[in-house]
Amino acid sequence: MQKFLSIGKILNFHGIKGELKVGFTQGNEKIFSEITELYAVKPPKTIKLNIEQVRFHKKFALIKFKGINSIDEAIELKGALLKAPKDLLENNLEEDEFYISDLVGIKAYDEEGQPLGEVSGVVNIKGQDTLLIRDKNNKEHMIPFNRAIVPDVDLEGDRIVINRIEGLI
Repeated sequence: MQKFLSIGKILNFHGIKGELKVGFTQGNEKIFSEITELYAVKPPKTIKLNIEQVRFHKKFALIKFKGINSIDEAIELKGALLKAPKDLLENNLEEDEFYISDLVGIKAYDEEGQPLGEVSGVVNIKGQDTLLIRDKNNKEHMIPFNRAIVPDVDLEGDRIVINRIEGLI
């Protein structure tokens, strides 16, 4: 079964010819230029859309989809999440970049192989990605997600290694 990841949200229409204003995570502009089709998900409907043109204005993407040619057609998509197949998006990951959905649920171990818990989430605190590790007592620990503290992430092996630092866990 193909997995999809959300890459943006349709915020509103732009102009009168069906162009849509899309919010997305800054720095991911390249994704929109490499993907030709997306899925607009607005329960209970999912609609396959083909990108005709993409341009960027301020902090938003302005996207024209084939077949969406008026305000009336565009307004129906307002609020929809734009999703893309995960396998297409993985090509855009830099070294040491991961999707949160791949990290949540992965087991955490110290450098000696002792279990520490599992990743229950990822948050960004003042520009620093931070892993939330839930231990066997259901207590959550915040671990800065950088190579010095988390030297090994093995998605295939369903494990990460965290260097034990006093007071961290």
